[in-house]
Amino acid sequence: MRVITFEEPGKVHVSVESPADLLPGSVRVRTIYSGVSAGTELTAYRGTNPYLNRKWDTERRLFVDGQTHAYPLSGWGYQEVGEVVEAAADVADPPVGGLVWGIWGHRAEAVVPADKLVGHVLPTGADPLAGVFARVGAIALNAVHAADVHLGDQIAIFGQGVIGLLATRLAVLSGAKVVAADAIPDRLELARRFGAAETFDVRSDSVAEFMRKRVEGADTVIELSGTHQGLHEAIRTVRKGGRVVAAGFYQGDGVGLRLGEEFHHNQVQLVSSQIGGVASWLAHRWDVERLQRTFMELVHRGEVEVGDLITHVVPIERAAEAFDLLDKHPSEVLQLVFQFEE
Repeated sequence: MRVITFEEPGKVHVSVESPADLLPGSVRVRTIYSGVSAGTELTAYRGTNPYLNRKWDTERRLFVDGQTHAYPLSGWGYQEVGEVVEAAADVADPPVGGLVWGIWGHRAEAVVPADKLVGHVLPTGADPLAGVFARVGAIALNAVHAADVHLGDQIAIFGQGVIGLLATRLAVLSGAKVVAADAIPDRLELARRFGAAETFDVRSDSVAEFMRKRVEGADTVIELSGTHQGLHEAIRTVRKGGRVVAAGFYQGDGVGLRLGEEFHHNQVQLVSSQIGGVASWLAHRWDVERLQRTFMELVHRGEVEVGDLITHVVPIERAAEAFDLLDKHPSEVLQLVFQFEE
């Protein structure tokens, strides 16, 4: 059974592992497509992920000296779609033959607890590729929830990659007027199609100065570029007492992030959004599963069009080439998907 493995930083190999035994309460899923989350997976490819250099203490919720994960890393993957080909005798849902979305990594086959896939069956006639967006869509929705968007809010969203574009669409559906900021013209064009009221090329000028000429600054900014410079400009862009949702995966020291300036003087709220959980004030009624299902319902109803976000569908045999492209030419790729079966 083929599986994508990071052997060491910058080295990807398609290796083979033995199929897992079918256990009670589980199903066997044969993978059709597996989506890549460029931000998170590139941290593993490049060796910058904190889990590779620090140990995560789950009880104290602190990174401490040590190492959580080590190379080789097999089966990393963000969202998969596959066919249920076998079910344990005690399982009726999901049905054998159903197409399901879930998380089991970049591998050709997996045994998955059936209860993790209940409610994850794609409707008849749905494009299986849509299923690779459930997780990234949940990340975008989580960020929009953390932004506490209200009808008529002036929102700026930094970074119009896949998650940023989805956040733009979801914020528009929530009633916000969105200014989408990025450095790649094609992505800004997509942002307009996703409903952004205005777009801004960050290479041309300051988003903060642009917003303050129009209004007194953004009510809220969602930062999804994953850069410290982007986070700093997001802080500059929000109005006094406004909120910045930091939803990017920031790496290394915060070079360019000057917290003694606008952050300090404008009493900016800085909120982290991460898919490990939902905003604390929503935890009594929302969880990650509900985020994923809600997003997929929007896709199935046609309120979020994800097809235009897919730029590359690559056979698994070309995994090394695909990650090299993501690493060296990220502006050429939006959503990259590995294909396991015709």
